[in-house]
Amino acid sequence: MTGSEKFEPESERVTRQLRDDIIDGVRAPGSKLVERELAAELGVSRLPIRDALKALVTEGLVTPRPRSWAVVREFTPSDLADLEEVRSALETMAFRLAAQRRTRAGLARLRADLDAELTAARAGDAVRARRAAADFHETVTSLADNELLNELERTLRSRMRWLLGQHDDLVAIAEEHEALYDALVDRDADRVAELTVRHLATGRRAAAARQG
Repeated sequence: MTGSEKFEPESERVTRQLRDDIIDGVRAPGSKLVERELAAELGVSRLPIRDALKALVTEGLVTPRPRSWAVVREFTPSDLADLEEVRSALETMAFRLAAQRRTRAGLARLRADLDAELTAARAGDAVRARRAAADFHETVTSLADNELLNELERTLRSRMRWLLGQHDDLVAIAEEHEALYDALVDRDADRVAELTVRHLATGRRAAAARQG
């Protein structure tokens, strides 16, 4: 390990691996997560697996079961409706504030997220495109420059990243993000508000089609 590399505790590494697997769709809703099996698969003891499952229960991605196993959460239509309502409220605020408060450095980060998403979407790389799309939304929240809003985003991050991955039209989503980026650059608050409403509607339709 070099001095520039950051040490990552085993439980955090395992949590990240399982979280990514769930959000990326590698582990499907309803899949069993058995401590003993996961320990063998990931080459670790059962303790970091246990810690990881507890963390993912807290994040809302895993449902606990008795003894030493859990399942990947199956989001019900009611769960999805709740997530969409919260997403709508938070993102409407985030985009509005970002239009007022964005900085040159913040826009550079947002452009990097967007370019990564566009490149992946045009290449048909769904996992990378969806991850970059979620990064785009998180960067917009940071541009809103509201610490309480950022705190709420961190609390809901895993569920929101899962929700934002419930779409298949990678290029269309990326192009909507590009239009939002251009409006943020122009500080065009009215245009940002109009595009946000349209983007949220696209997300709702995509999630409904996936569940359908």
